[in-house]
Amino acid sequence: MAVTVYIPAPFRRVTGNRSYVDGHGQTVGELLEDLRTRYPALGDMLQDETGEIPAHINIYVNNQDVHSLQGKATPLNDGDEVAVIPAIAGGQGLSSDQLQRYSRQIMIPQVGEAGQRTLLDAKVLVVGAGGLGSPAAIYLAAAGVGTLGIVDNDALELSNLQRQILHHTPDVGRPKVESAQETIARYNPDVRVIPHRLRFTAANALEIVAQYDIVVGAVDNFATRYLLNDACYLAGKPYIDGGVFLFEGQVSVFIPGRGCYRCLFPAPPPTGVVPSPSQVGLLGALPGVIGVIEAFEVLKLILGLGESLCGRLLIFDALTMEFRQVRTRRDPQCPLCGDAPTIHELGDYEAFSLSALAGHDAGQKEAV
Repeated sequence: MAVTVYIPAPFRRVTGNRSYVDGHGQTVGELLEDLRTRYPALGDMLQDETGEIPAHINIYVNNQDVHSLQGKATPLNDGDEVAVIPAIAGGQGLSSDQLQRYSRQIMIPQVGEAGQRTLLDAKVLVVGAGGLGSPAAIYLAAAGVGTLGIVDNDALELSNLQRQILHHTPDVGRPKVESAQETIARYNPDVRVIPHRLRFTAANALEIVAQYDIVVGAVDNFATRYLLNDACYLAGKPYIDGGVFLFEGQVSVFIPGRGCYRCLFPAPPPTGVVPSPSQVGLLGALPGVIGVIEAFEVLKLILGLGESLCGRLLIFDALTMEFRQVRTRRDPQCPLCGDAPTIHELGDYEAFSLSALAGHDAGQKEAV
């Protein structure tokens, strides 16, 4: 049988730095002998002098530990995925359940066990447990982000269920943070959920944000969006912002020192120019897409992978199924993060939002 074998980072020096190699065998034992023939040094690592798998190595077939199957006699089929997962020094090791739960992530060379431990140590705040916050929180929890704070002061309404997938029909009438905590626990008991059942205001924002590494904005009003932006900048925390309207969504990442939401949009639109989803309607799949992108941006920041959306605004048009990007940049005149800032503390964001006038400059942007 032909199978694919994942080789962990500590063992790649004996496989030509390859993360995956082909293997053959009717059973795990035969596969190990095949690997020994082609990679003698690897074979010595995977079996001790008696031919047994060493205690510091776990072998998985399609995400199942062979010790829970038939050991070396576990049969293999064409196309099976076999993963070799050794113990790695430094930091607390992963349990056997964690190795199995996160095996598909651990197989990724850029993640590995070290990256998974980094995820488990991370603390992420999701402000809003609605249409955007639901998919973001679920995928962050499933990935093993160890601590999730959820801010929401609302009780669940029946109309929320069309898009707010953290919650279920029996939860109608309950505080959203409670049903969110229970749902996340069912997805992944590794995750510690900290419910903040309160209104996110200038009086509590800095205290809450300071407890976390990264903040996800999943709100439906401009006052809270500017409050989040300012609180994250003043606290030195990365802020992932997402928004939706009818069939269009937007996502960007703001990292202190590299621009902020005010650089992009110095002021909110006048009242009534951009109605809320409750006024114009919304297909639930749209915030699902945007919330998932927000979650992926968080995972990239935690793991140090790829290029974040910092300095770019991603725009999704669901009707044409097109993604566009525009460049954003730090505005030297920004009152928050500019060269001569005038905002040094949180203020009255409701008044700021209500006082917006038509004709404001919509920010400094240039097409990608």
